[in-house]
Amino acid sequence: MFMRVDKLQASLPAPKKQDPNAAAALQELLGGKYGEMSTLGNYMFQSFNFRSKDKLKPFYSLVASITAEELGHVELVSNGVAMLANGPDNNGDTKPGGDISKSPFEAMQDIRSFASFASNGGGAMPVNSNSMSWNADMVTTTGNVVVDLLHNFHLECGARLHKLRVYETLSDPTGREVCGYLLVRGSVHAHSYALALKQITGVEIEKFLPTPNIPLSKIPECQKYLDEGSHRRLYTWSPNDYKEIAGIWNSEEGALPGDPPGELEVVDGMPEGGKIHQLTGVPSAFTPDYAPEEMFEIAEKLYKKSR
Repeated sequence: MFMRVDKLQASLPAPKKQDPNAAAALQELLGGKYGEMSTLGNYMFQSFNFRSKDKLKPFYSLVASITAEELGHVELVSNGVAMLANGPDNNGDTKPGGDISKSPFEAMQDIRSFASFASNGGGAMPVNSNSMSWNADMVTTTGNVVVDLLHNFHLECGARLHKLRVYETLSDPTGREVCGYLLVRGSVHAHSYALALKQITGVEIEKFLPTPNIPLSKIPECQKYLDEGSHRRLYTWSPNDYKEIAGIWNSEEGALPGDPPGELEVVDGMPEGGKIHQLTGVPSAFTPDYAPEEMFEIAEKLYKKSR
């Protein structure tokens, strides 16, 4: 089962401006070939289908625990997409809807992904940067532990290149922060799958890393995560389970070349995380409705009753 915490894995800065085209670019990290929907789908179904779980506990626990992190990555990217489409934090939901006959969203007809506004209200969806739907054909679960782990290693390496290319197209701090965090954590996942394959096959596949050879220390948004040691941590994402990953991700191994040195460590539970930004309502777009003050009043009464 899964437990949900009302936080993001990382703190995201508010966007400087409304930029639906940047939001569309960031969608690639959600529903693209190497996006978070793909990593989540692969690891989740591999963990569900994993054979001989008890006998191969460390390898099962690795895939299962990373599944939980990937679910949080889907949440993080989705919030980044919605924030860029929404624009800077403001009090827009306290304003009246206004005269909608005056084409208040005329500019939206020229955005890269008009469907993201017309159908989704500027929110994220499991699609790529061209609004093409993510699909289950991108999921590999063979039942063969070596093949699946090798596929996962390839997926994480491809995803790092994916993230770098998207990062290089963005200038807004929100999108860049998403990319910087995921570049560091994706490096951890690639490293962990390499070490798992090394345990099974004896092949020192970690020598392939970093692939691609991205110098994270030169990316400002990665620096604070490197400084705090995020590149050396693997989380269990559970208070009691999946501790067996320490057999793979352990202090005998060190950080990847080019990253700040130090021993690898398993952390029980999850990182502290950051706040989820409020997406301001837009009455003229009927989000959440044309006259939101009525719903706010009802919600306030329900909230007080729950205390």
